[in-house]
Amino acid sequence: MRPIPVSQGQLDSVDKNHLVLTGGRGEALRITPLADDVVRVQFMPDGAPRSTRTWTVVNRDGSMPREGRNRDAPCAFAPAPFTWIDNALFSARLRVQVNPETFALSWSVAGKQIFRDLPDRAYTYDCAGQSVWHYLEMNPNERYYGFGERTGRLEKSGRRLRLKMVDALGYDAETSDPLYKHIPFHIILNTQYNVAFGIFHDNAHSGEYDNGAEIDAFWGSYRSVRFDGGDLDYYVIYGPTMAEVLDKYTRLTGRPAEMPGWALGYLGSAMKYTEAEDADAQLRRFLIDCEKHEIPVSGFHLSSGYTTDALGRRRTFCWNTDKIPDPAGLAAEFNKRGVRLAANVKPYILESHPKFASLRRSGALIKELESERPQIAMAWPGGRNEKAPCAYIDFTSEAGYNWWVEQATETLLKFGISALWNDNNEFQLPDDAARCAGFGETLALGEIRPVQTLLMAHASYTATAQHDPSQPPLVLTRAGSAGIQRYAQTWTGDNRTSWHTLKFNIPMGLGLSLSGVPNWGHDVGGFDGPPPSPELLVRWAQAGALTPRFTIHSWNTDGSVTSPWMYLDVLPLVRDAIRLRMRFMPYLKQRMLAASVRGEPINAPTVFYHSDDPNTYDQSFEFMVGPDVLVAPVYEAGADHRTVYLPAGRRWVDWHTGDSYVGGRTTTVPAPLERLPLFVAEGGILLTSV
Repeated sequence: MRPIPVSQGQLDSVDKNHLVLTGGRGEALRITPLADDVVRVQFMPDGAPRSTRTWTVVNRDGSMPREGRNRDAPCAFAPAPFTWIDNALFSARLRVQVNPETFALSWSVAGKQIFRDLPDRAYTYDCAGQSVWHYLEMNPNERYYGFGERTGRLEKSGRRLRLKMVDALGYDAETSDPLYKHIPFHIILNTQYNVAFGIFHDNAHSGEYDNGAEIDAFWGSYRSVRFDGGDLDYYVIYGPTMAEVLDKYTRLTGRPAEMPGWALGYLGSAMKYTEAEDADAQLRRFLIDCEKHEIPVSGFHLSSGYTTDALGRRRTFCWNTDKIPDPAGLAAEFNKRGVRLAANVKPYILESHPKFASLRRSGALIKELESERPQIAMAWPGGRNEKAPCAYIDFTSEAGYNWWVEQATETLLKFGISALWNDNNEFQLPDDAARCAGFGETLALGEIRPVQTLLMAHASYTATAQHDPSQPPLVLTRAGSAGIQRYAQTWTGDNRTSWHTLKFNIPMGLGLSLSGVPNWGHDVGGFDGPPPSPELLVRWAQAGALTPRFTIHSWNTDGSVTSPWMYLDVLPLVRDAIRLRMRFMPYLKQRMLAASVRGEPINAPTVFYHSDDPNTYDQSFEFMVGPDVLVAPVYEAGADHRTVYLPAGRRWVDWHTGDSYVGGRTTTVPAPLERLPLFVAEGGILLTSV
């Protein structure tokens, strides 16, 4: 790669909607104010857009056609008036100083500079390829949040974060990168002025954020973002609060989907149930055990073992009737007991799948670059670390999209299944040049890989909504992209069973909250690895009890099943965690409504509500449920006390004891195994338990 910066630029044109600059080699920069506090910037190395469609920025009414929409069509924000004086663009709230020669921009509010591009290297691109870079100055008063699903602490200064979707089985929740999601959006908090703004890059290519990990003395302190192709088509969203940033971002990319009420309850799951030869009996036994042990449950994840053939290979939309002789009867039994089923589905079709040949003929599969043959990839067929040849459904083809909706309806929803669980959907094909139909305009997979994941969710959502329009659909998805919040709930993938994971899953979820994805959860107890100890199971159940998705799910290496009754000695404590969730259900429903209306997180970091308190900037291991409830999970073995910083400006009441604490101080409270440290802001809407 030979990245070069823009030089010898000049003002090209100014009209009522846009400001356009051109560079010495034909590059173009277009600035479009969309509101007083939302501005779109396009850096086009070729002088014109490399991509004309988007699947992330929605229409003015919040809709998104499955074929995408023209990037320049009206969005949720109408073009805003601006003035152009002395190389500066003025909207009612923002001032953008422009260097016409280098395209570098400097952004100010009320005369205060909030951020700016790196002056002499703002926009660079690869003359021999398609990569593009955006460089910005690092300000010591900036804090960085979001970027989608990320490991490590909440605040991301100094991190290099890859934009790539992978199947990250057993990841390290502190250090692994990348994971399952491609969400090129982040929030910057300028702590000098206590104002927040967001930057969203509308680009589906793989890439990388660098928040100061790279150091080059020649340029000073900087951060950057790179994409392997496309343009730098980004939106600057001024708050000034984090809540206002997320409100505007989710107006731009779509409001989070509502969920059916049952999805807020405890949702059971485990790989082993459907892997067993007597899967039907195992699944029915789960219902009996819930009743026996007085476990309130409202849903169950039907893992993919229900689709296996005689060799254990997964066949999406096929039932193994040796394991489950009467699928409709099984679903009816669950529904009768008030437990809804979510069936696991995968976007790849193994060559051994009975529909492989017909899908190939219909054009429903992603194709090789220079032939009509499907692009063959390796995918997980069933056993741990196994691989088998497959092809992927092309959700940008009419044949593929329609087949998915039809099969989901005919083989699952009509059998009494209530929700679709999109899994293994990172689209890890070996060739980025593989051809996607693009609804009539051929596109390379590398241009739209996250879009395939998004459209899979769109198809599952469409099928579920059409089948039962009486309630909001529930779709679950492991992978995701910007805009995924419109269709699906997500979880943080195949986490590793450990205290370390319990701890670092907390900021991972909060990062999703600050990325416009409020509806998430973790596999409680850990998915991959040994079974949790009794103490770890209790603490994980407590930590998960007030998260949006509350599911115990496992694939334990010793063949055991993680369940509320796994250890009878601590069963009452796990049951208490589930009952705590039931007690908070009205409040969780309120928070879910706020998420769907304003994009407000259901769980948020303390800095979201207390950005005027410097001690909250990187408070990573506690979380808020709305503005009035603070949860401090215990994440260390043997701990019987919990030390927690309570944000300034309010008094906080211990939910369990009624003791009152002044905010702005670090407090240590008793945390015996039966207790989740929990605080309510004095004057808030919730009463304590005492």
